[in-house]
Amino acid sequence: SYDRRSHSRASQIPIGQYSHFSAPINSDAVCTLNTLQTNASLLEQVRRERGNPQLQLQAMRGFLERAGLSVEDLDHLNIIHVTGTKGKGSTCAFTEQILRSYGFQTGFYSSPHLVQVRERIRINGKPISKELFTKYFWQVYGRLYETKDAYGGSMPAYFRFLTILAFHVFLQEKVDLAVIEVGIGGAYDCTNIIRRPWVCGISSLGIDHTSILGDTIEKIAWQKGGIFKPGVPAFTVKQPDGPMTVLKERAEEIGCPLWVCPELGEYPADSGPLHLGMAGQHQHSNASLALQLSHSWLERRCLPAYSVSQSYSFSGTVGLSDTEWPGRTQTLNHGPVTYFMDGAHTTRSMLACVQWFSEAAAQQERTAGGPVVRVLLFNSTGERDSAAMLKLLVPCHFDFAVFCPNITEAIASCNADQQNFNVSVENMLTRCLDNQRSWHLLNGQEEKPDSQLLISRDTLPMVASGQRSETLVFPCILSALQWLSQGRDSILAHTDTRVIPVKPSVTAKAAPLRDATSIHVLVTGSLHLVGGVLKHVDPSFAC
Repeated sequence: SYDRRSHSRASQIPIGQYSHFSAPINSDAVCTLNTLQTNASLLEQVRRERGNPQLQLQAMRGFLERAGLSVEDLDHLNIIHVTGTKGKGSTCAFTEQILRSYGFQTGFYSSPHLVQVRERIRINGKPISKELFTKYFWQVYGRLYETKDAYGGSMPAYFRFLTILAFHVFLQEKVDLAVIEVGIGGAYDCTNIIRRPWVCGISSLGIDHTSILGDTIEKIAWQKGGIFKPGVPAFTVKQPDGPMTVLKERAEEIGCPLWVCPELGEYPADSGPLHLGMAGQHQHSNASLALQLSHSWLERRCLPAYSVSQSYSFSGTVGLSDTEWPGRTQTLNHGPVTYFMDGAHTTRSMLACVQWFSEAAAQQERTAGGPVVRVLLFNSTGERDSAAMLKLLVPCHFDFAVFCPNITEAIASCNADQQNFNVSVENMLTRCLDNQRSWHLLNGQEEKPDSQLLISRDTLPMVASGQRSETLVFPCILSALQWLSQGRDSILAHTDTRVIPVKPSVTAKAAPLRDATSIHVLVTGSLHLVGGVLKHVDPSFAC
C-alpha cells in the first residue's frame, strides 16, 4: 500500500497557500491545463530537449519531485507498462479488464482522449469523475505553480503534467495495479520514469512519429525497447525480422527476459472459441499480449505457485469478451445511419481498419433491404501520409468522401477538452483541401481551378465542394455530420447547436442520402476526429 509519508515534503505546503487555484468547475481545470500546450517557455523547452532526449527524463524527475512525488513512490503502483505503434491502447484495455475481472482495483492511463480529458485517467475502467479530476488537478498544479519561480518559471508540458496527475490519482486512490500506456516511443517517453514495473509489453510495430523516433522500423524498435528493465519480464507480439532482432538485442543488453506471444488460436478453447469485445482480426494479437501481461502480473504479484510455462492455459479469457475501447473498431447504429469508427492513423492500422469495415459493412448491407450509401468521413493530422491512407480506402467504394478538421463545432460549446492551440484553423482546413485533392487524384478525377477553397483567417468558411458530388469539405465535424445524416439520425436531428448553413447546391447533392435505406459512415484517419464524432452521436460522452 502507498505510504503517505512519501508525500511529506509536498504535504507540508498548507492547502491555503494555493487555495486561490481551487475551483469547483471541471472546465476551469481543463482550461488551465490547456495553457500547458502553448506557454512559450514550454515550447522552447521541447525544442531544447529534442536535441538531447536524456533531458526529457531528467526534467520529468524534477517535475515529479516538485509535485510531491518520487520515483520510489511509483514502485507502489504495481505497474504494467505497454508501448507499441499499433494496438497498445487496445492491449492496455484488454489487460485492465482481465485483471479487473479478478477483483482488483485498477488504474489505467492512456492517450489521447476522445472527448473529455478525464478519459485518460481511469479507475476500474471508468474515467475519473469531474469532482476527482478537479480536486487532484488543483493539488498537483498548485504544488508545481508554487515552486515554479525557484525553477526559472518552468511548468511541465501538457502530456507530462497529465502523466504526473495520473500517478498522483492512482496513489491517492490506492489502486491495486496501474496499466500505463506509453505516449510516444518508449526510451525517452515521460512514462519511462517508471523504474520497477512488474511486466512490460510491446504491441505491433510500424512507422510513425518518424521525426522523433527515427525513419526506420529498426530505429523505432530501439526506442520502444527502451521500456525494458533489468530482471522484469517483457512480452511482444510477433514482429518483422528486423525490429524483432533489435528488440531481442535490447532485452539482452538491458538484462530483460523477453517472450514472444503465441497466436490467439493457440490458446486452449475448453468452452468454445474465444470471443473478443473488440472487433477486427488485428485485435487478436493485442488480446494475446494482454493475456500474457495479465498472467505474468498475477504470477509475479499474487500467484507464486504459477510459472510462465503455464501461460498458455491461463484462464483470463472472460475479460476479453467484456472489453470495450471506444473509437477503435466501434459500431454505433442510429436507425438508418450506422457509424463505423476507428482511429486508424498509420498505413498499417488503416489496412486493418479497411479489412474490418469491409466485412462489418458488407454484413449489414446483406440485410439492409434497400439501397445503401457509403460515406467516408476523414481527417489526418501531423506529419502523417494522408494520401497513403486514402489510397487504401479507395477499394471500399464510397459514394461520398467528406473531409473536415478536428473542430467539433463552428461555435464553441463545451469544447475545452478538445482544444488544440498548436495548429491553426487555417492549417487544418488546408490539410482538408489537400486530402480532398488526393482523393480526386486517387479516383482518376481531374482538378479544376475553381475547386479551391479560399480560407479566411478571421472566420470559418462555408461548406466547399469539389467539382464532383462525391467529395465535400466542411468547416467542422458537426456540420459534416448534419449534412451526411440529412436529419435521419434522431440524436443529431434534435441537437440545439447552431451550425453554419450550407449552400443550396450542396443540399441538392444529398438526395442519395435522403433516399437510401441505410447510410454507412466510416469515420477514420484520426482519433481526435473520432472523438469529435462521438461527442455528437453518443450521449454517454455528453459534456
